[in-house]
Amino acid sequence: MKAPQVQESQQQEQAPGSAGGAGVDYVPPADTRPTVPGSRAVFRDGIAYAPAAAPVEVQEAVWAANDLLDKPYLYGGGHQDFESSGYDCSGTVSYALNGGGLLGSELPLDSTGFMSWGEPGKGAWVTVYTNPGHAFVVIAGLRLDTSGPGEKGPRWRPGKYSTRGFKVRHPEYF
Repeated sequence: MKAPQVQESQQQEQAPGSAGGAGVDYVPPADTRPTVPGSRAVFRDGIAYAPAAAPVEVQEAVWAANDLLDKPYLYGGGHQDFESSGYDCSGTVSYALNGGGLLGSELPLDSTGFMSWGEPGKGAWVTVYTNPGHAFVVIAGLRLDTSGPGEKGPRWRPGKYSTRGFKVRHPEYF
């Protein structure tokens, strides 16, 4: 199921179950699973908007990653279980991919595990960059990483990044 696009202005609607007339007007809550037109994700207002043209699995991975943006960096975080109080690099990648049904594993992987995961090379929608000490993922053009300027922990990291020394992997078909 594709999530509805976030509209710049939301129309007021009548509350469900009201009989009309002087019914209660309300503004529906903002969509927590926002999309943008096209095939590239956009980072705006502190979250990533999934591309409407992306497969639902890719959209779900973007939205899952948004759930981590307030979490701190925690070495080993996200490895015992997908739910954790904090996440390290590969725990973050595992969480996002699992959210989209793209991990193909019942357990989170560490960065070494990602070195043989999936298919070699860049993916059309999702690319994991990994080496024995670090992993990050690019989903629909946005990099999700625990390293970089600003706050520590899982964050969408705009800007240039080096991929030197990383193996490049992607989920099959994506």
